[in-house]
Amino acid sequence: MTQSAFVRACAVADVAEGEALAVELDGEPVAIVRADGEIYAIRDVCSHAEVPLSEGEVEGCTVECWLHGSCFDLRTGKPTGLPATEPVPVYPVKIEGDDVLVAIEES
Repeated sequence: MTQSAFVRACAVADVAEGEALAVELDGEPVAIVRADGEIYAIRDVCSHAEVPLSEGEVEGCTVECWLHGSCFDLRTGKPTGLPATEPVPVYPVKIEGDDVLVAIEES
């Protein structure tokens, strides 16, 4: 199993409740999302149409792709609404002080 290193994604204050922030970590597009008081990290690319999920609507623990309306669970990356059928990777998050740290798994 490959060890993942946590890297700073943004400041906690940069992510408003119910909003997503687009960042790039180790060359990966990542959406940092605050929902229901928690912070999540999900790959910032819809598995159906390859558009940024960070530009979509956040409701509860889901993010909706703005293009065709696919919804993804922020906790698992699994689609909760069509047309997407493939999950999107989610990444471990931890808060250290005022920083959001995310681990991108190396393959």
